[in-house]
Amino acid sequence: MNDLLLGNPVFKMAAEQFDRTADFLKLSEDVRERCKWPKRMISVSLPIRLDDGTTKVFSGYRVQHHLSRGPVKGGLRYDEHVDLGEVAALAMWMNWKCALMGLPFGGGKGGVTCNPRKMSAREVEAVTRRFASEMTPFIGPEVDVMAPDMGTNEQTMAWITDVYAQHKGYLVPGVVTGKPVNLQGSLGRTAATGHGVAFCASLAMHKIGIQQGSVVVQGFGNVGSYAAQTLERFGSKVIAVSDISGAIYNPEGIGIRELIDYVKETGGVAGFPGSEAYDPEEMLSLECDVLVPAAMQQVITKQNAAQLKCRILAEGANGPTTPEADTIIEKRGDIFLVPDILCNAGGVTVSYFEWVQNLQRMQWSEQEVLSKLETMLKAAFDRVCSYGQKNDISNRVAALAIGIREVADVKAQRGLFP
Repeated sequence: MNDLLLGNPVFKMAAEQFDRTADFLKLSEDVRERCKWPKRMISVSLPIRLDDGTTKVFSGYRVQHHLSRGPVKGGLRYDEHVDLGEVAALAMWMNWKCALMGLPFGGGKGGVTCNPRKMSAREVEAVTRRFASEMTPFIGPEVDVMAPDMGTNEQTMAWITDVYAQHKGYLVPGVVTGKPVNLQGSLGRTAATGHGVAFCASLAMHKIGIQQGSVVVQGFGNVGSYAAQTLERFGSKVIAVSDISGAIYNPEGIGIRELIDYVKETGGVAGFPGSEAYDPEEMLSLECDVLVPAAMQQVITKQNAAQLKCRILAEGANGPTTPEADTIIEKRGDIFLVPDILCNAGGVTVSYFEWVQNLQRMQWSEQEVLSKLETMLKAAFDRVCSYGQKNDISNRVAALAIGIREVADVKAQRGLFP
């Protein structure tokens, strides 16, 4: 199974990042092996009757990387390219992210290989309920807590909550996070990841002396749209945005509130009034202060890393920069990197807040939630920067080292079961 995972390019990339950091930490071989490989990988078949009367079998996955520090936490994504290797890589990154942020979770991730944009609401609900029923033996507030990710949302979480409640016989709100607020979801959760990306980018701008810089956002889903909206509110100027429909550019700035409304009406950013069409690939090389890759993994590569003209790379997506591109960026030395496991940690951090509120049967205000989030992100940002400077390593290795060391220490303390 390990060879199968290493055959996946995304997991191979995550493993390379881990190995490089483990070398820096001088982890022993036995500790490496225990930290690197997932504890549990679940693969299920999901037969669904489609609206046309035919039956289709979808593939579903859930990977629980480690439970040493607590229940696993991680999103559920619906995408036609989802596979076990990608899910395992995302679970590994989530493990280090939770440890870096000091959250009492291990890393988890799930996915269903489907295209929700080409499915009816009934079909998506059927897939979700079938997946939830298959996962019921392996999830729960003290075992595995799912959340929305690409292609899923609070409605998806509501369906999973309902399936789990039917199984248990009573409502268990802590089984997932990212739920609707009237199902004991948390205020501020929907905006949390994007808000965190914007907050980390603003910390980076302040650190290198930029006042209200120019921003390019690749990906305009939940993360990218909230990141753009929050950066605009902080005073920055968003000059280019892309999504699945194409890319748009306006050097004078794009009105993000108006763009969000436009996307709701049309389904994409292409054709937004007052902007010009731009090549999505070339957009990554636009001169700007902050580049926010907030879509898919592996978009900053050895082919385009040398052409980047940003001063800050704020990784809203998971794994957007390949190891080869990392090497180029580090050698350049002119780009301040805010690595993904720090930059997009706002989502899992506010998910933690939601989980705590569910366990205590209480509700915090949105102001309380976002204030607590910013406090935790600022502490993690300062810790990563200080650790990197002290050890003369990149911010990525610094963030990974803090997270991996925390997990390795807990495993050593708990010992190895005979």
